[in-house]
Amino acid sequence: MLTVPTSQDYFEIRSSAIQGCGAFALRRIRKGTRIIEYLGERITPEEADERYDDDAVDRPHTFLFTVNKRVVIDGEFHGNEAKYINHSCDPNCEALDDDGRIFVEALRTIQPGDELTYDYHLHRPGPFRKKWIKQYACHCGAANCRGTLLKLPKKKKQK
Repeated sequence: MLTVPTSQDYFEIRSSAIQGCGAFALRRIRKGTRIIEYLGERITPEEADERYDDDAVDRPHTFLFTVNKRVVIDGEFHGNEAKYINHSCDPNCEALDDDGRIFVEALRTIQPGDELTYDYHLHRPGPFRKKWIKQYACHCGAANCRGTLLKLPKKKKQK
């Protein structure tokens, strides 16, 4: 059986300059450490769309994590502290799918006091709309910040 440390082992939740609350390292976390599992109610994408209408608000804020085409984890319901790990365009963690379970793992060694982050790579179905860039604005402050939580469409090659 897979055991995963609790958040108390690695981080605490407090106010974040990036967005709302964030997860901050309590101790040194080595590269490759599996920090926490992203937990919540497992629902269909259709149920997620019914619960949260991103187009109805200026700045969507949900705790959804897409696992695959059939499963979305809603961290707002039966979730844990993993839902407070903020996005960064230059993350120190990554989200990994381990047989349908999502885990947050350190990409590099993280020092005490550092905020834990991963790249959300958000995707909206349908043709890309420029208004989404502002709607899903990024405030990570990284030198390589792309300005949005969205995974941007690939630029077309010029002939």
